[in-house]
Amino acid sequence: MSIPEQIQNEVLRPILKAQNDLFVLLFRHQVSKRKVNFENYSPEDKVIYIEKTIRKDINFRSLLVGVVVGHFTPEQYEAYRPLDEELNKRIINMLIKRLCSQLELLVVNP
Repeated sequence: MSIPEQIQNEVLRPILKAQNDLFVLLFRHQVSKRKVNFENYSPEDKVIYIEKTIRKDINFRSLLVGVVVGHFTPEQYEAYRPLDEELNKRIINMLIKRLCSQLELLVVNP
């Protein structure tokens, strides 16, 4: 197993799981802030919107990555730092999959 895979499995996945409710709330806030009528999108369009928003909105993407990095221990951060580009891509990909698998939780209540 490569070092990025090891960090992904031992560090990133547990953080993403533990902070899942926060990621859902952050996404719902983002949708609300952008005044997007997300609940009327088809499931396919919701998936496209999630991916587009997370990949294209640099500030939002940085916030999401920051939530994950903020839970690192100093030792985990030292392991992350030289691999940050690759690990950030992994974080984003896992977050997209995680949010897309929970579409029912992402509807913004008026």
